[in-house]
Amino acid sequence: MPKSGPGNFPKPQNWLIFLMVAIGIFMATLDGSIVNIALPSIMADFAVPLATIQWVTMIYLLTVTSLLLSFGRLSDIKGRRVVYSLGLWIFSLGSFFCGIAPSAHWLIGARFFQGLGAAMNMACTPALIVDTFPERDRGKAIGMMGSVVASGLTAGPALGGLLIHYFSWRAIFYINIPIGLLTGAGVFFLLKGSKADITRPETFDWPGAAFLTILLGSLLVAITHAYDWGYFSFPVLALTAVSLLAAICLFYVEFRVEHPILSRSLFSIRLFSMPILSAVILFICLFTIVFLMPFFLIHPCGYPVNVAGGIMACIFVSLFIVSPFSGALYDRIGSRLLCTLAMGIIAFSLFSLATIPANASLYSIIWRLFLGGIGTAVFLPPNSAAAFSAVSPGRRGVASATVAAARNLGMVLGVAVAGAIFNSAFYQLSNGLSLKEYHPALEDIFMKSFHFVMMAGGFIAILGMLIAFLRGPEKTGPRNHHFDV
Repeated sequence: MPKSGPGNFPKPQNWLIFLMVAIGIFMATLDGSIVNIALPSIMADFAVPLATIQWVTMIYLLTVTSLLLSFGRLSDIKGRRVVYSLGLWIFSLGSFFCGIAPSAHWLIGARFFQGLGAAMNMACTPALIVDTFPERDRGKAIGMMGSVVASGLTAGPALGGLLIHYFSWRAIFYINIPIGLLTGAGVFFLLKGSKADITRPETFDWPGAAFLTILLGSLLVAITHAYDWGYFSFPVLALTAVSLLAAICLFYVEFRVEHPILSRSLFSIRLFSMPILSAVILFICLFTIVFLMPFFLIHPCGYPVNVAGGIMACIFVSLFIVSPFSGALYDRIGSRLLCTLAMGIIAFSLFSLATIPANASLYSIIWRLFLGGIGTAVFLPPNSAAAFSAVSPGRRGVASATVAAARNLGMVLGVAVAGAIFNSAFYQLSNGLSLKEYHPALEDIFMKSFHFVMMAGGFIAILGMLIAFLRGPEKTGPRNHHFDV
């Protein structure tokens, strides 16, 4: 029986483990943001249309979102050390094939393997932190991991621009290979015999995993492309029907297998299910801002793209600064008040953006975005820590994956909802034009559509405040939640 419990390692070794895990999650988040800036170069190199090249981003996000829960469950059975290390190696191999891609379709296929590895990493990361650190340091460690995620998102565009300028877009993939291979080896040997090595003699729910992947994949593709293809077009209706059929099959399977991939007892815990739901809403609100703000900065405001990227970074800079303090505060007062307050801050940020003029000053733009980042940073560490504290160690792998899946699902829904609302409003107000035909005479129509989306996002954030509050208090204090599931 492997040695268990956070007390296995001396404190310096805990932070060495944190460093190894942080490198893995930094790579995954960096890759999510670094690729976007390379898309124009990739499109020009392969001479393919935007409809093809957008799948370089889409396939990665869809793969991660669809497989997170499956790998979370697998890590509970096979051990998180093996799943996490293997994920880094697969991610590195996928990066190699991305770098040598001779065509756009090859690159899209290689990005699938990158997403496969990233899903394995993301599914294990929070659970590895919870397993490694004692309860008194857990909130602080999770808060610092939030800063690592923010660092990856912030550094991506700048680092990608430098690599593309001095080398080529292929360099953004090659840089992952040595880091991923070495970090995977470090985690594999460093965590040997730790709590991350514990296995469980349970079967893996392969039918449930397959139906869940089909359900999420078809649903997310339908939501993402509903406006472009038409809400009642055959592809959208067919994908919706497939997702509904997969949901029925998943429901049937999960009530009949001994160890389902979706643990009914896990979601019956209020202090787990409510934080998960509020996390989805948080990321819907955040990515409503992240998706539309660049268009606002470039079109009505007239900022060049490099300046617009710098302005957008202030959201993630505030995440980097505030997350460790929020995690430490959770260790003292719990999550309910912090998360409710955080959703209120995000609501205020969105409502303030719903009134911003086209000729807003730089200061006026930045404080609104900074508020959104502060709200996100206050929310994430206590919300994640509360969810994990409500779950027994044997289910932290699937809990970890569920938290990551909620994040990715919220991102996709935020982009899809914001895009659908904006495009519908812009189309109606402009008598059939689209944003790609923007010119200064359309500024008023753009601003009305933009304000409408931000207002809708603000009301979604108010709903998030209610859900965050309804989780209730942690009855025995934030350090003592170990319910069996």
